[in-house]
Amino acid sequence: MAQESPKNSAAEIPVTSNGQLEDSHEHSFNRDLKCSLPVGLGLSETKITSHGFDSAKEGVVEAGPFPSKGSSASPKPSVISPSSAAASRLAGQGCDLIIPTGSRAQQKSGPVVLADEVKNPAMEKLELVRRWSLNTYKCTRQIISEKLGRGSRTVDLELEAQIDILRDNKKKYEHILRLAQTLSTQLFQMVHTQRQLGDAFADLSLKSLELHEEFGYNADTQKLLAKNGETLLGAINFFIASVNTLVNKTIEDTLLTVKQYESARIEYDAYRTDLEELNLGPRDANTLPKIEQSQQLFQVHKEKYDKMRNDVSIKLKFLEENKVKVLHNQLVLFHNAIAAYFAGNQKQLEQTLKQFHIKLKTPGADAPSWLEEQ
Repeated sequence: MAQESPKNSAAEIPVTSNGQLEDSHEHSFNRDLKCSLPVGLGLSETKITSHGFDSAKEGVVEAGPFPSKGSSASPKPSVISPSSAAASRLAGQGCDLIIPTGSRAQQKSGPVVLADEVKNPAMEKLELVRRWSLNTYKCTRQIISEKLGRGSRTVDLELEAQIDILRDNKKKYEHILRLAQTLSTQLFQMVHTQRQLGDAFADLSLKSLELHEEFGYNADTQKLLAKNGETLLGAINFFIASVNTLVNKTIEDTLLTVKQYESARIEYDAYRTDLEELNLGPRDANTLPKIEQSQQLFQVHKEKYDKMRNDVSIKLKFLEENKVKVLHNQLVLFHNAIAAYFAGNQKQLEQTLKQFHIKLKTPGADAPSWLEEQ
């Protein structure tokens, strides 16, 4: 006679005095466990392993016969999955399947959405550094080759001549600007001295009765010279401001575009030389992709070079028109003001300033009044 399997406490169903099942937490647990097991597997042939609430293996049931007293082999655990045939039979019997989060029996349903691969910022920066290093190497090699006379360079003779003239004119205009600033400083010192001398003559005219008229004439003369000097100083400062704007802003902006054009020309020649070297080499499966990539890079830098050359040509044209107009007006102003001052023609000097809409600042005009200070 086969040995009867040991009685399991989990299989006992408590009964009340009237024969009904006792509705307790233990009985509810045993009933839910029965529904969660496959058909044909008795509670007496099953043991349950308990885990902590924090364990990720919640809901794992080890099913199998209890080992006999004389057997030392441990049963193999099996995980009940809702996708198995037993789960289907349990669902047909009206039992609920509870799949805890984090268990291996979790079922995924619905459409699967594949997210785009997240770009790594470090890899992007590394790629930018790599491209910059490669471009710098090519341009440096091209510059050294040109200086050593080994490499060829693209030259636009007409445009290069205009750029050389512009740079030479800029140096000459800067020299004129420095001389005009020196003249302005010296004239300011002279006007200041004449004003002080006129004040000294006027003071002596009041204190020396016997020389009252003589000191008075000299005081009036020095004050008139100081006034005319201030008018001439205003014209010269206006001339300096206009030439300074032309040299340090307008021409400098054009030269900045010229520098960008020269950088684009070096890059264009560098990639052109690289493409020529690849075309002279063998054409096989390894070199054809490199030639195609080099051709694409060459075309990109060629378009950039053509665009910068067109921009420089347009800016040089507009600069020449603006330079002629500005210098024409400023040179006429400078000539008329100097001639009227040294001729002693005060009326002509003032008329010259009115012609060019130059307003002189009266001494102390910038200082606020005592009402504004309050």
